Amino acid sequence: MKTYRKFKAVLAASVTALSLAGCSVKSDAASAESAQSTSGQIAVLAREEGSGTRGAFTELFKLAEDDKDLTKADAEITNSTAVMLTTVSQNPNAIGYISAGSLNDSVKAVSIDNVYPTVESVMDGSYTVSRPFLIAEKEGSDNKLAQDFKSYILSQSGQSIISDEGYVPIDADAVYEASGLSGKLTVGGSSSVTPVMEKLAEAYQKENPDIQVSVLQTDSTTGASGTVEGIYDIGMLSRDLKPEEESQGLESTVIARDGIAIIVNPSNSINELSKEQVKAVYTGEISDWSELLIDEN
Repeated sequence: MKTYRKFKAVLAASVTALSLAGCSVKSDAASAESAQSTSGQIAVLAREEGSGTRGAFTELFKLAEDDKDLTKADAEITNSTAVMLTTVSQNPNAIGYISAGSLNDSVKAVSIDNVYPTVESVMDGSYTVSRPFLIAEKEGSDNKLAQDFKSYILSQSGQSIISDEGYVPIDADAVYEASGLSGKLTVGGSSSVTPVMEKLAEAYQKENPDIQVSVLQTDSTTGASGTVEGIYDIGMLSRDLKPEEESQGLESTVIARDGIAIIVNPSNSINELSKEQVKAVYTGEISDWSELLIDEN
């Protein structure tokens, strides 16, 4: 199974294919060219409150303590995956985090504890920074369009799209057959889930030309609350449902798994970090890139 779509380290002299788990990309030319970017103040970027990626990130890196987020107060907030990518790509001293399935050449993902985020490493558990992608519905909902779209997502056809887009699919045996239904369906929530949901909606509408699916990008918390309020027929979340969301009558279904990639500017010579180092950066204990330099020889 292929690695996450378009994921590759940016090298000054050449591009070397990543091996699966525990591989390391190293280039003397790249390190020499990017030396300036590995010293100086680290520009820490975080997602907004309500982001499922932020919620999963703080949990996985132990940045949540007694329901308090320990992310440093002056971290720059970005309100979507796209904005995070753009901001890191334009700032040589930036560090951020995104859905691994959304990686592209504008940024560089670093390994965490010597393991890169790939479909294989998430699937076999060696890359431990991962979370589920969910869809949420009201318990007992009799929305036939929502149920049919859900059936498509969980079918072999839907899971093939999830795999093709660089995410970890779930086991799927069902074969989808067009429903013959008509009408409109609104899906909304997580910006991490949105790109693959748009692909799923596009393919589903080809099977069902009389159905219109609108995919609205907000965040995971809004995906849950919007579904409770009836704004969305289906909510998208990149984290598990919270107890208070379940108590409001929501039920969830896992549609895929995804890694959370820690990203830096391509000019940065840092290729690997530990979980402890990432936590120290986000709490402010480490504030300069020079404190993270390692001997790669």
